Amino acid sequence: MAEPSVPQGLPSWIADHVRRYRETDGKDGHMWDSTIAGGKGMIPTLLLTTTGRKSGRRQVLPLIYGKSGKSYVIVASKGGAPAHPGWYVNLKANPEVDVQVAGDKFEARARTASGAERTKLWKQMAELYPPYDDYQRRTQREIPVVVLEPIGG
Repeated sequence: MAEPSVPQGLPSWIADHVRRYRETDGKDGHMWDSTIAGGKGMIPTLLLTTTGRKSGRRQVLPLIYGKSGKSYVIVASKGGAPAHPGWYVNLKANPEVDVQVAGDKFEARARTASGAERTKLWKQMAELYPPYDDYQRRTQREIPVVVLEPIGG
C-alpha cells in the first residue's frame, strides 16, 4: 500500500511537518510551536490518516490533539472556514483512521462528540489552543470535536 500523501493545495510547511514527523518517528514534529499561528507555545500534534470518500486515496495531516482517557481529541476547525475540512468529511464517510502520536502508530475509530461531552472537550482544546474560540466566532457552523478511539487498545 502506498504511503499516505499530504492533500494538495496546502502550504508547504505542512508537508514539511509531516515529512519531519515521519522521518524522526515524531521526535521532530510531535511538539509544534503554535506561536506562529497565534497559540501560546509548544503543543502536541499527531498525524491523522484518512481515506478519501471519493478518491479512495489515503491522506495524512498533522493536527493538534488533546487526550480524554485513552482516546485522542482533535478539532475540525479549518481556521473557522464556512465548510468542514476535507479530512473531517472523509472520516465521517469512513471512520476507520490511522494515527501516529510521536513514535506510537495505531488504528482508531473516529466519532464526533456532542452535547456535554463536546462542551467539555471544546473547552479543553480551546485552553490548549486559544485560537479555536476565534475560529468558532468566525463561522456559522458548529466546529466538530472528534474523538479518536484506539482499536484494540
